[in-house]
Amino acid sequence: MAEHLQTGIKGEEMAVRYLKKKGYTILQQNYRYKKAEVDIIARIGTEIVFVEVKTRKNQQFGFPEEFVDAGKINRLGLAAEEYLKDRTDVSVRFDLISILINRNYEIKHITDAFLPDRETF
Repeated sequence: MAEHLQTGIKGEEMAVRYLKKKGYTILQQNYRYKKAEVDIIARIGTEIVFVEVKTRKNQQFGFPEEFVDAGKINRLGLAAEEYLKDRTDVSVRFDLISILINRNYEIKHITDAFLPDRETF
């Protein structure tokens, strides 16, 4: 497996552990709809949280959170819309977890990080 894929998997595992420690219930991982993938779908209280995880080994090309573009955000919105199509009793939030792995690791959880360009939300 390519090194960048292994880094991504490790980052998602770290993000799941982090969210569980913070009281989130993990509903699903790697949810796919058409060309979209949501790394983590979690629940905290009555809120469904769609989480994008970005992991990097260094800052050579920028911080991990800088690699989420408008296309990715809108694909996440489409996947969220599909996931929620039969659920009307929840509020929705889109978070970003940025993980920088070097000698140690740094996790940055950005709540309400973005909102897809969709009228549904």
